[in-house]
Amino acid sequence: MKKNKDSVFRKFTNDVHLWLGIASGLILFLICLSGTILVFDKEIRAFFQEELVIENTDQKKISLDNLSSKLEKFGEVQSAKIPESDDKAYEFRIKTSPEKRRGEIFKVNPYTAEVLKPQKTFADAVMLFFFKMHRWLLFDSSIGRPIVGIATLIFLILTFSGLILWFPKKRIRWKSLKRGLKIKYKGKSSRLNHDLHNTLGFYASLFLIIMALTGLNWSFEWCRDLNSFVLGEKVFNRNALSAYKTTSLKDEAVSFDEIYQQSKTEFPFPGDVDINFPSTENDVFKIRKYHAESLSPVFYDQLIIDQNAEVLYKQAFKDHALNVQIASHIKALHTGEIYGWLSKWIYFLACLIATSLPITGSIIFANKLKLKRQKMLKQNLKVNWHRKF
Repeated sequence: MKKNKDSVFRKFTNDVHLWLGIASGLILFLICLSGTILVFDKEIRAFFQEELVIENTDQKKISLDNLSSKLEKFGEVQSAKIPESDDKAYEFRIKTSPEKRRGEIFKVNPYTAEVLKPQKTFADAVMLFFFKMHRWLLFDSSIGRPIVGIATLIFLILTFSGLILWFPKKRIRWKSLKRGLKIKYKGKSSRLNHDLHNTLGFYASLFLIIMALTGLNWSFEWCRDLNSFVLGEKVFNRNALSAYKTTSLKDEAVSFDEIYQQSKTEFPFPGDVDINFPSTENDVFKIRKYHAESLSPVFYDQLIIDQNAEVLYKQAFKDHALNVQIASHIKALHTGEIYGWLSKWIYFLACLIATSLPITGSIIFANKLKLKRQKMLKQNLKVNWHRKF
């Protein structure tokens, strides 16, 4: 009885895996292909962008206040990123027009005040194309977002059902499990294709589940709410620290350079510093300091300082609870930035495998149809032969 139940469940799982895969194959191929390319989005864009060369680093750097004043002719200066290394350019984010809410990045030589304005390249257009494909399948966002979201839910079902089917039908032993961990290159092409689908899919499954679960946060509000409930911390909580304000100025407002030096005092370790300047919406300095020696390039300690140089909030990343750390780095977990080059290469390979799965899966289905037709043809020939004689 148990054997029959197991057989029915496995057949049901196989049917779900098969028909959902056929129904969503093309869409998943496009999403995974674009995701594979977008893993190195920043690196590809940077490769084609003009670089600002920093020389004569023995000179004295121009103050942040002076640099900021010089850049005001381009628009509202929103933030500055000051690198730890002396031979790298400062990066100022400037809101050049009301339409560009997030602003544009201007690179500045801190010794000469030479400015390198953002220039669009061919790579920017290409990566934007793949971004729109990945997020909305090149449709309007109101149409494409739910389609991608539903496809991602199907992808999760396919991944879990694929894991179930990966385990052997009979009793689970190491000898039988080992077959699913290796690709047999010698033999029929159908066996090789099956191994590429089955084995590579198994190796990539953990990372694909992480990508899918985090990716759903951009498609559905209910998913963000569910993940926030599970984590016990709001996902995409951009207004978490918006309550901090400068009550009243005691004297003249503190300078940008004083704030920068204060951040180095509060967090006395090497690393890049990102300073968000006061604005009409939020009149405090929001500071992130990244650990130069950290395994992750996205982990940072955080400060909020008012315009009287009073520290209103101070939080080291390591002191956050695990659920807060995860909720605040959903994007890095989705894109593979979480551990820099190591995780990016892992994600790239996992996405490449995911892109191949609809292809290898379709070939498996075609081979099964071919075998079924051949079997039916043999049976018909046998019946006709018996009738004849």
